[in-house]
Amino acid sequence: MQPVDFTTLTATCSELRAKWLPARLEQVYQRDRFTVSLALRTMNQRGWIDISSHPAAARICVGDSPPRIPDTFTFSEQLRHQLSGLALVSIAPVSPWERVIDLQFAKRPGEPALWHLYAEIMGKYSNVILTTQDNLVVTCAHQVSTKQSIRPIQTGQPYEMPPSLTDAVPSLSESLDRWKERISLVPGPIKTNLLKNYRGLSKVLVVSMIRSANLDPEQSTDSLNPHQWQQLFQRWLYWLQSLENSKFQPIFTPEGYTVIDWPKPDENQPESDSANESNSVYPLHPLQNPLPNFSSVQEILNSYYTGEINQQVFAQLRHQLTQKLNNVLAKLRLKANTFKERLQQSAGADTHKSQADLLMANLQHWQPGMKSISLPDFETEKPVIIPLNVEKNAVQNAQAIYKKHQKLKRARIAVEPLLAAVQEEIDYLEQVEAALSVLETYRNTQDLQTLAEIREELIQQKYLVVSDYRGSDKNAAIEFHRYQTPSGFELLIGRNNRQNDQLTFRTANDYDLWFHTLEIPGSHALLRLTPGNVAQETDLQFAADMTAYYSRARHSEQVPVVYTEPKYVYKPKGAKPGMVVYKQERIVWGRPQQAPA
Repeated sequence: MQPVDFTTLTATCSELRAKWLPARLEQVYQRDRFTVSLALRTMNQRGWIDISSHPAAARICVGDSPPRIPDTFTFSEQLRHQLSGLALVSIAPVSPWERVIDLQFAKRPGEPALWHLYAEIMGKYSNVILTTQDNLVVTCAHQVSTKQSIRPIQTGQPYEMPPSLTDAVPSLSESLDRWKERISLVPGPIKTNLLKNYRGLSKVLVVSMIRSANLDPEQSTDSLNPHQWQQLFQRWLYWLQSLENSKFQPIFTPEGYTVIDWPKPDENQPESDSANESNSVYPLHPLQNPLPNFSSVQEILNSYYTGEINQQVFAQLRHQLTQKLNNVLAKLRLKANTFKERLQQSAGADTHKSQADLLMANLQHWQPGMKSISLPDFETEKPVIIPLNVEKNAVQNAQAIYKKHQKLKRARIAVEPLLAAVQEEIDYLEQVEAALSVLETYRNTQDLQTLAEIREELIQQKYLVVSDYRGSDKNAAIEFHRYQTPSGFELLIGRNNRQNDQLTFRTANDYDLWFHTLEIPGSHALLRLTPGNVAQETDLQFAADMTAYYSRARHSEQVPVVYTEPKYVYKPKGAKPGMVVYKQERIVWGRPQQAPA
């Protein structure tokens, strides 16, 4: 993930100062343990400013509205207590070429600042710190002890700036010869030498700068000709002028994004193959397809980091849920197999009773010391061999066989409901597993919301125990999969059990058709019809194909799919989410491989 560098921080703060100063702080909300959001209102607008100390995605930018779930973090509570109602009057760097921003709060614009909120945007060392006007630390996102760093950050202690940088300061007044001498003093890759000798640079910025000059970032400095040095120096000056004039343009790049719209290379200079691969026109970012247009640095930062973090959270959460389901299902299947074995054993209960009856009817054929006895069956008269205990007489042996019959009969009565309960639990978890199997990769925020709903469902069903559990936003809109049939009817498909129940029992009306794979875990689907309209065969086939695709059998060639009217779909009393029974169904064969999903 690309970190926010000095150039990006300068760009975003320049925009914030232009559009959000002065502003009144109305609310503080902490999204997670790294990100706090400030609700600001100006004369013209209201919005949320995100300040994040995430070790891989530290940033400050305008963000989306937070979810409507309780904020239980202490840090945001302290910020609310101290800053609510005050005016944000300044967003300024604390020192040139440092990635530390001072957000100053006063009673009203023009008055001295009462509080300083320092945002240290420095990768894994990032932090957000609130101090008094005398720079005493009141609270911070992460407390840092003397054992962790030479610069402790603790409540009640004076705030200290990060250690000063020692590299040379980039300057527009520096000549080409002096700049070239500094970079090429020790021959090496252009990228490495630039990063080593000047502050305020990042790998992404330097690579994009070098490539915009038609050069290879790994090319050695001693191989550049005078024209190439001139080209690179012109890009260097362009960067410094962009910083000085606050001229920025957000663009996605192969490495992530850039806020500098580099000029096109000199047409008289032949382009190298390596430069051609990524110059001028950048390919789409993997999380943005198609690539949106961004009018501000705020938009690209919010889009990029929201997508990147969501992708990480999605992968971690999906792995967690998949592992949990696999473990629970393995235990339940083992338990079910044990119950089935006991039922197979109890299947011989009636055989034992008939043997005992046969022995009691033929007591005269028993003789002491017999280990078994062969007697003709009552109906077929075929010989039946009955094992005997030599220490017991015929009546005692018959009584022992009767007892075994009663024991096996009781076992069957006891095990059958247990097996049914376990099988019902397996069916439910396989339904959850089917919803997870469709969510293979992250594509949009709806995918992450779907996973969060599955996680919440498993917590409510006691399969997951989470100590710091925060419920999801109950007011969040439910986003079903939406498709259009050949005749133009709308087809809705649930993404998880919560959405399946919503679709089947709240969204459906009397004119719709309800679809589900036959005895195969999968999503509920609803073909929306209006009075007077009838679904054609092509519509039914399309709905069946999509229903089969969003099921556990999505890789099969043909899948049986049932459909019926929603009024014939019921939820049994006490049934788990997404579990239903239906009647008056009809069957159509779905073809998941032909589904246009």
